Amino acid sequence: MNAKVLILLTLLWPVTLWAQGFAGLGSTADGFATPQRGTPFDFPTDHGAHPDYRIEWWYLTANLTGADGRDYGIQWTLFRSALAPETSQGWQDPQVWLGHVGLTTPDAHFTAERFARGGVGQAGVIADPFRAWIDEWAMQGSAGDGLNALTLSAQGDDFGYDLGLRADGPLVAQGQGGYSVKSAAGQASYYYSQPFYQIAGTLHLPGGPVEVTGQGWLDREWSSQPLAADQTGWDWISLHFDDGTKLMGFALRDDGAGYTSATWIAPDGKPTSYGDGALTLTPLETSEVAGRDVPTRWQVDLPDKGIAVTIDALNPQSWMGLSFPYWEGPVRIEGSHPGRGYLEMTGY
Repeated sequence: MNAKVLILLTLLWPVTLWAQGFAGLGSTADGFATPQRGTPFDFPTDHGAHPDYRIEWWYLTANLTGADGRDYGIQWTLFRSALAPETSQGWQDPQVWLGHVGLTTPDAHFTAERFARGGVGQAGVIADPFRAWIDEWAMQGSAGDGLNALTLSAQGDDFGYDLGLRADGPLVAQGQGGYSVKSAAGQASYYYSQPFYQIAGTLHLPGGPVEVTGQGWLDREWSSQPLAADQTGWDWISLHFDDGTKLMGFALRDDGAGYTSATWIAPDGKPTSYGDGALTLTPLETSEVAGRDVPTRWQVDLPDKGIAVTIDALNPQSWMGLSFPYWEGPVRIEGSHPGRGYLEMTGY
């Protein structure tokens, strides 16, 4: 086996786990730290990496509009996966990094992917001043400013974007004070969001640059065993309603009834958390995407808040056909609470 093949397999080993079991998310913790209920967040430290946990991500999605009224969506994600609960120097470092970016228009979907090994400076996250990067892709802020104001950039073969983000609301703890339960057996993650970004900047498309404005949502999550062994995938939504309220929700699929969770967010950022069964996600229509049937129109109901809406994909072909494939794209919302948002689906 030559050196290049060995390096490639070393990088791809965690990706194989992602593809087969979401980076071992349904396996045992195997010496990694596990989330504990009642643990408060520590900012800005928790904006950075947590190498004693197996899996972590910095996940930004945005609903954008061009000057001509055309809708767009972008995704910027940095994943960290650990081979062991430790850090070290150079190529001995067990932290592996994976970057995904996407750009969606009504009739096209662009994707790109990057890999990096920890310890060599190619990728990483610094808490203050905040900076998350892999190669030249970067999300970064200023010293002492946390995640309040960021610049975001990424480039693929035929697309890219350069955006400025400014939060006009607070960070939001998901679940019970940031302890987000994922199954009836009690698997959980630490999870918080910044769902209040106002965004302006430029998309770089084959037809030329497009100036855009819109709303963004950043999710921060880390754990070592957030899924139960029989869970096969999830459907996740982040919705911006026109009245200023917001909704995060997910349904984790298994052989039975599955498991759901939701957070309704008031315009001032105050969250109301809902456990299993309060939120209902019902697929209404499917589209043939990458040779499989994928739900691209859903009914979303949260009766306690009077939410009864349908969400429709801006582009049903928003398939992230990367090392581990999934669907990720912007949606339009109609019904009791119109607006825009994002939908992610794995395991199809």
